[in-house]
Amino acid sequence: MWQLSSLLQRLARSMALGKERKEEEQGTVLRTSGTLRGEGSGTFAAVWSRRGEKGTNQDCSVVWEGFGCQDDTIFCGIFDGHGQWGHYVSKAVRDSLPPSLLCRWQEAVALASLIDGEKKLCDSHFDLWKQSYLAAAAAVDDELRRSRRLDAVNSGSTALSIVKKGDTMVIANVGDSRAVLGTMSDDGSIAAVQLTVDFKPNLPQEKARIVQCKGRVHCHDDEPGVHRVWLPHREAPGLAMSRAFGDYCVKDYGVISAPEVTQRRIAARDQFVILATDGVWDVVSNEEAVQIVAATPDREKAANHLVQCAVRAWRRKRRGYAVDDCSAICLFLHHSPPS
Repeated sequence: MWQLSSLLQRLARSMALGKERKEEEQGTVLRTSGTLRGEGSGTFAAVWSRRGEKGTNQDCSVVWEGFGCQDDTIFCGIFDGHGQWGHYVSKAVRDSLPPSLLCRWQEAVALASLIDGEKKLCDSHFDLWKQSYLAAAAAVDDELRRSRRLDAVNSGSTALSIVKKGDTMVIANVGDSRAVLGTMSDDGSIAAVQLTVDFKPNLPQEKARIVQCKGRVHCHDDEPGVHRVWLPHREAPGLAMSRAFGDYCVKDYGVISAPEVTQRRIAARDQFVILATDGVWDVVSNEEAVQIVAATPDREKAANHLVQCAVRAWRRKRRGYAVDDCSAICLFLHHSPPS
């Protein structure tokens, strides 16, 4: 039995690898600010990114309709780089993670259907997505570590993504970007539901892991409340998140690239999902964000409007601080607005 399983695994892996570079050609991909109407997935995506006042825009994103040649599936991802070469790392993760995930998903589905049968396959879809995400993240991080083109020792990137297939969303998060759902309340108002955890170093389980690995977590006097990860005997690198791709200088000290993977069944009252980098969430609350998007009459301008509101909030609330890069994807879960 072990030999049969091993043979099937190699076969599935070979088939998936062969498709990895071809799949994207059979879908519609958006990698810049703009909009994408997902005919098969029944969605509408608006994307906007604005460079801050710290130099190069290190944020990037991707929306892929027809993910894996499945008409009813869409992949959305947003990536926030940091460090000297963070803009290169974020783009590398953006370009590598979706095809790597797809490759491992196809492999997992092929193996599960051959070994467990179709009925068990339907029951274990989330487990397969979770395994695929974890394997893809590990592979991408290892690829970055071995890259001769990128120096990701002191630079890295977050990665927040959603795969929507039919009425199910799978959400995976590495870092401190955030996904928030806008859903209709019983009284007809729009409410915010946070779908992800901001992986900051002071979260109890995150801090415990870092400290156990001999890393340090503390704030500097000039940044009260901003917890960072430090090496055991040096005041470096001062990473403001506990999970990231790259950042190999602290990978032995508790910083990991493993995503938290969750699932949500989409209800009729669920209207849209906002994926945004911390440049937005540092100055705009979940409730403010969903109100901004819901109140934007033209869906094509929703992400732009949210980002512009964030920029104004930076200048109003954080005077004396450089405005951060601000990026957002607004994924509307239905083609037509509710009547």
